[in-house]
Amino acid sequence: MPDVLIVGGGPVGLVVALLLARDGIDVEVWEGRSDPPSGTRAIGVHPPSLDLFDGLGVLGPFLEHAVRIGRGEAWNGGRRLGTVLFDDRPFDHPFIAALEQWRTEQLLRARLHAVLPGALRTGIHCTTLLAGPDGVQATGTGGPGAVSTRAAMVVVASGGRTSFDAPPAMGRVRQYRDGYLMGDVLDQSDAGAVARVFLHRHGVVESFPLPAGKRRYVVHTGLSNLISEPTADDLAALVSERTGDSLDPTTNSMLSAFVVRRRQRRSLVAGRIVHVGDAAHEISPIGGQGMNLGWADARAFAPGIVRAVRSGAPDAARLTAVSDRQLSLARRAARQAELNMALGRPHGSAVGSLRDLGLRTVLRSPVMPVLADAYTMRWAR
Repeated sequence: MPDVLIVGGGPVGLVVALLLARDGIDVEVWEGRSDPPSGTRAIGVHPPSLDLFDGLGVLGPFLEHAVRIGRGEAWNGGRRLGTVLFDDRPFDHPFIAALEQWRTEQLLRARLHAVLPGALRTGIHCTTLLAGPDGVQATGTGGPGAVSTRAAMVVVASGGRTSFDAPPAMGRVRQYRDGYLMGDVLDQSDAGAVARVFLHRHGVVESFPLPAGKRRYVVHTGLSNLISEPTADDLAALVSERTGDSLDPTTNSMLSAFVVRRRQRRSLVAGRIVHVGDAAHEISPIGGQGMNLGWADARAFAPGIVRAVRSGAPDAARLTAVSDRQLSLARRAARQAELNMALGRPHGSAVGSLRDLGLRTVLRSPVMPVLADAYTMRWAR
């Protein structure tokens, strides 16, 4: 039986497994997907996460594939309002690295197999967790029948749509009035490795470089204009209208329309069960903080989980203190994402002019490095 069972073998669950294995803890990871990782999904890896990758021995292979984003620009009406510089900050990794989520998962899986072969078990869906005084009994389905195991601790990292109930309960869902259309296409812009935000009276367009000459575009549509069954032509038309960038719809490799919601658990700890990542707190994806916030959870909880395994019992006070801190970080990330969304909503000409003036002033002032650190999640260290 493993010391720790991790429910969910996505990027957050894999990092939890690597952190615990590094300290000699025997882990088992249940992942519902049987197929290899696929899909672009989350792409931005912030400096604190790059520091974490360095300690886990995966940074080198990761950076071989990733695009390093050293700056971000704000534009409107064909004019650059200002620039946020990441690459002049005095840190080991002064950039955001962009890589498709499937490839990040692939690299993390390979590292886990190298340090703890057989720890990842795919095709297993957890159905119940029953906590007792000495451990947690887990059952699931996979292969020909039922699967079960017992562990001293369980970490739930199965994302925002967990198919089983595990205390503590998830809080009320907050639905925002923001909808977006997102797609990845061949990059025909002149932006190179620069991230760009285009402010427009009908809503913002964000664009980010990807490996293999691709670029991601995220277009604000609002709920009323959300395209339920979007096409690559829809994305190309909206991007062209608001940015002037020309997109070739035939090069589209990912397309998604989504609305934004926020929710979090009242606590991330219930005895021997710990929640991390989207299973603990969901925030707006605008700003690319969610996956990195999950990795911050992993880094924060790992020492307490190690102590619980070695001592035979979790230290409730210490784990609760970590939970409180991570929930505070999640609230900060959510507020930052809400500000990003507010700045990108449609505005009248007067409000838009004031917004642009404010951005030009801030981005050309000594406050700019503070913004750079905020957008790269330096506060999540």
